[in-house]
Order: sequence, then C-alpha cells, then structure tokens
Amino acid sequence: MSNIEPEETGVDLIRDVESQMKNVHTQSLDISFNELANMIEEGELDINPDYQRLFLWSEGARSRFIESLLLEMPVPPIYVVEIEDNKKLLIDGLQRISSYMHFRGILSAPHLVPPVAIGDYLKLQDCDIIKSLNGKGYEDLPLALKIKLRRAFVRVEIIRKGSDPKFKYHMFKRLNSGGQALTDQQLRNCTIRLLDSQFSDFVIRLSQKESFRICISTVSDEQILGAYDQELVLRFFALKNWIQHFTHDVNDFLTEYMEAVSDPDNPVAFNMPEEERNFDRTFEILSSTLAEESFSRANKLRTDLIKGFGVYHFESFCVGLQPYLNKIDISDDSHILDIKNLFLNIKLDPEFVSLTTGGGKNSPGPLNSRIGFVKDQLGKML
Repeated sequence: MSNIEPEETGVDLIRDVESQMKNVHTQSLDISFNELANMIEEGELDINPDYQRLFLWSEGARSRFIESLLLEMPVPPIYVVEIEDNKKLLIDGLQRISSYMHFRGILSAPHLVPPVAIGDYLKLQDCDIIKSLNGKGYEDLPLALKIKLRRAFVRVEIIRKGSDPKFKYHMFKRLNSGGQALTDQQLRNCTIRLLDSQFSDFVIRLSQKESFRICISTVSDEQILGAYDQELVLRFFALKNWIQHFTHDVNDFLTEYMEAVSDPDNPVAFNMPEEERNFDRTFEILSSTLAEESFSRANKLRTDLIKGFGVYHFESFCVGLQPYLNKIDISDDSHILDIKNLFLNIKLDPEFVSLTTGGGKNSPGPLNSRIGFVKDQLGKML
C-alpha cells in the first residue's frame, strides 16, 4: 500500500503542469482575413511550400466557407508561430485562408485539379443556405457584401518566439494529426521543422537529386504530391542508421527517427556532409546500373522485371549496398555491367522473390533477411 498522501500527489501534479506552462508564451489577436491574405502576399506570414501543397478543400467546401463568413458564423481560430525577423509561420488554418484567397483571386495552387493561378476567381457552388450565391464570384457581390467579407475577423493564436520549440512541435502535431489532407511525411515535414528545420530541409533537398529521381521515376505523381519521395529519403537514413530500433510500424519508426535527429536538446548524431556523400554514392551506383528499374520486381515467370516501384526492393538494395560503396567503380563500364547483371540475378532469384512478396514482411526478421540477401550476394562478388 502506498504511503504517498493524495494531497501530496495532487500538489506534485499541479507543480508539473505549472512548470510546463512556463515554456509557452501566447498572444491572441482578432485579424481580418483580408489582412491575413496581405500578410501572406507580403511575406510576413509564411506558408511553407511543402505545407501549402496540402490545400485540398473541394470548390464546394471553399464556397461554403465563404458563405459562412458572409453569414458571420463562428470560425475556428487560426494558429501561427513567430519565427525570425518577426515573421510568422502558419501551423493551422490553411484550408480557410486559402479558400478566402481563391475567392479573392490571389491564390496560387498549381497542385490542384484543376490548378489555380493568381487571377483565377472561385465561383461559388454548393452553397446550401444562401443558394442564390451559387455561380457568383467576388466581383459579382454587391459592395456591402464585399466589405463584409474583407472585414470578416478570425481569432489568431500566436505562439511567441520565446516558447519552447517542443511545445510548438507538439501543438502542431495535435492540431493536424487528424487532418485527412496530410500524408505521414507531409505531417512530419510540417511538424518536425518546428523542433529544428535543418534535417527536414536536408531531406527535401536530397529528394531532388537527379540520380535519386531517376531511380524512383516509377513512383506515381499522386505519391510525389504526398511527399512520398521525401519519405523514401527519410526511410533510407532511418534504416541505414537506426534499423535496430525498428519493431513493426514503419510510420512510427520513421517519425521517431526524424524526431530524434531533430531534437534540439538531445539530437541523435547525424553528420550531414558524410551522410549526403553516402546517399549520392548509393544512387549514383543504382542509376548507373538499373536506373528506373532499380526497385522493379520480377515477373511471375522470373524471366524479366515488371516496371514499377517496390518498397521492399528499395530497402534491400539501398541498405544492402552500404558496406560496398567504395568497392564499386562507376567509371568502369565493365565493372558496372557486372554489378547490373548481379542486381538482375538477385531480383530474379526465387529466394529473394519470396523475401519481397506477399504479406507479413513488415517486421524486423523479413527486413533483415532481404537486406542480408543483397549484402551476401554483393559480398561474394566484391
């Protein structure tokens, strides 16, 4: 039986809460949507480009939001954090602000279908309260409604610059973790940069390397829009450096690794120049051998490769290559041809096919087996 008195436990709990509250400094302001749009245009309010691609509300949803503003319905707060030079970074409210900007003709969203450019005005549709709004654009509204819209205010919660970076990170993560627009990697990019943006920016930059793009060229446009290319860069480093921490859930594993490297207090060691050299070397070898077939799978007869992208092949070859990066001479055409043939033989090998197809492969045992298979085959040649 515990000897701790309930009152004593309660005091400790209150003390813990109060100690954490000291880490956050906030300010609440009422700002018009017109002013918020101006702040974005002038660079005072930043919507990170990777985050901006997450604007995916349908035209009907955008229209109903404009209708809500005209009816003076309550609007949820918008959250921003202060960054350098007194600028602010949007962390929640993208769909609402972008909808307003589209209606005003000042939105650039080339990722949408159809794409939206500055000068394109949203025509309202699917308004279900004031149906006479349907088909109207901003210029079709009477002056009184234009003024009402421009002066529509929203509460803006500002997380001040002096706040603990970890508080900003956890706040964004909780605000956005249920948002259907965000893929796991997009959420990581947006949240973890609030801990430290250096590693996030590093991952994004490496995802644009030519040799890497050649090797993953069979990844779909939809996946690229969801930042899957950047997730693959993260997966490369996480498996290369932290595979011993992998248990079963890949998404949690990747998030935890990215958090660990970006932790401002106790970051996991990550030598960026050296890691970039290893990344470059890996994909120079792959692009020089199998190129766009680097991560393709064997056909049913195991006579050739099927054009496509297999993530198990990505893991196997990227990590399996690491011990031999300095033993492969990409300037020697004959050597590269031998490596290419070895890679093809690996992919067509019945044992490797078994290790990279079917269910139940997303656990440490099968992961290490398929990586080990590539290592062993390379080791026999090199």
